[in-house]
Amino acid sequence: MAKPKPLAKPKPVAKPKPVAKPKEKPVDKTSRPTVIDGTDHIAGRLSSNVAKLLLKGSRVSIVNSEKIMISGRKRSIVNEYKEFLEIASILHPKHGPFHPRRPDTIISRMIRGMLPRDKPSGRAALKRLRAYIGIPKELKSLERIQFEKAKIRKPSSMYTTMSELGKDVGWN
Repeated sequence: MAKPKPLAKPKPVAKPKPVAKPKEKPVDKTSRPTVIDGTDHIAGRLSSNVAKLLLKGSRVSIVNSEKIMISGRKRSIVNEYKEFLEIASILHPKHGPFHPRRPDTIISRMIRGMLPRDKPSGRAALKRLRAYIGIPKELKSLERIQFEKAKIRKPSSMYTTMSELGKDVGWN
């Protein structure tokens, strides 16, 4: 008698490989930037709103950065910033840290502090940011937006503008 043939083992079914999700949305370099008018905005609130927009992938340009407000007494703001300016390298000041004095670079530095710049998403977001003193010609035709939550609520005499701060710490 012949032995019955053993049944063939079923072949293991290969599991489908997980499809990797795209890490970042491709940003169209030719797309128009979101133009934000910084007039009468509180600096910290404006910065956090702009940081959120940048992390979502949109290009942002801030105009009139010299008219952005910082809440508090002018004397205390200027003294605090001058203390910040005293921080320098022990070896040589050219090695940094570098302290911004112009209003557009001050606001860019504030926004940089709200981005995860050690990660690729934060570095890419910072590259999409532009800040200007006044309104440049190429952005005059575009619509400018303002954040209602970031607008000042008290009289403007209760705030210090970025241009006042810049002039007191060495700009112009």
